[in-house]
Amino acid sequence: MRFSLSWIGCKLRPAFAAHPPSVAVGCVAIAALCAVFASAQNTSMSFFITSAGPGEGAKLGGLTGADALCQKLAATAGEGSKTWHAYLSASAANGQPAVNARDRIGKGPWFNAKGVQVAANVDDLHGANNKLGKESSLTEKGAVVNGRGDNPNTHDMLTGSQGNGRAFTDGMDHTCSNWTSSAAEGSAQLGHHDRQGGGDDPTSWNAAHASRGCGQQNLVATGGNGLFYCFAVN
Repeated sequence: MRFSLSWIGCKLRPAFAAHPPSVAVGCVAIAALCAVFASAQNTSMSFFITSAGPGEGAKLGGLTGADALCQKLAATAGEGSKTWHAYLSASAANGQPAVNARDRIGKGPWFNAKGVQVAANVDDLHGANNKLGKESSLTEKGAVVNGRGDNPNTHDMLTGSQGNGRAFTDGMDHTCSNWTSSAAEGSAQLGHHDRQGGGDDPTSWNAAHASRGCGQQNLVATGGNGLFYCFAVN
């Protein structure tokens, strides 16, 4: 929660000498208290996993459609006043440059629905010490998402990203045609929200392995449900 200096009447005059010593001391104490409140961290939700996808596999309506779903779900949780973006990369196409997921999510810090900080900034998010995992990567409702060993397992998160949060540059499709395809063919890069399982990098939250197709059933068969991460930009 953010605190305002005005709510406790912090209206200090610079000329303390004009007041009796006791008043001056009181003003200094209030100033110190105000500083504590002013620096208090806003721990309201700024990160979540979508509780549901559109139901069309990796066909999200592009980045715009994915962002809109993040915004809609955040609003249902009382956080619609923030600007929300999906953690998704996009490949260069049709004269447009590639988009890196890490560049579209703000600067942090980010907190889950329980007020737990999962990362302090972009570098921390993509470093070894982030706090992402099954118990902390919650939905906008504060719910834990099924992981490996649960039935069904839905730990695969759509990202289209490399481990550093950037788009692939190998010319291959890692984003199911930039999040517009629900075809049985194609592929999207996935992360494991529970940090376990199989793939090239099983413990990676954003780049564990590729999907076997872009349709909803393809994603389910791979171990997911078309879910993805959302971050508050502001």
